[in-house]
Amino acid sequence: MDVVSLAYYAVVCGLLAGFVPASWRIPTRFAIGVFVGIIAAGVLPLLRGLI
Repeated sequence: MDVVSLAYYAVVCGLLAGFVPASWRIPTRFAIGVFVGIIAAGVLPLLRGLI
């Protein structure tokens, strides 16, 4: 996976997590969203190959 796609997933998931109403602070939610986006972008090609 190229860096542009990885960065795109990280930013989109980070922004989505940053605007979710919760008791956590926005930077913490953003960081978790970025982490989930990176993991999702890394796993997606593997899943695509299995299908």
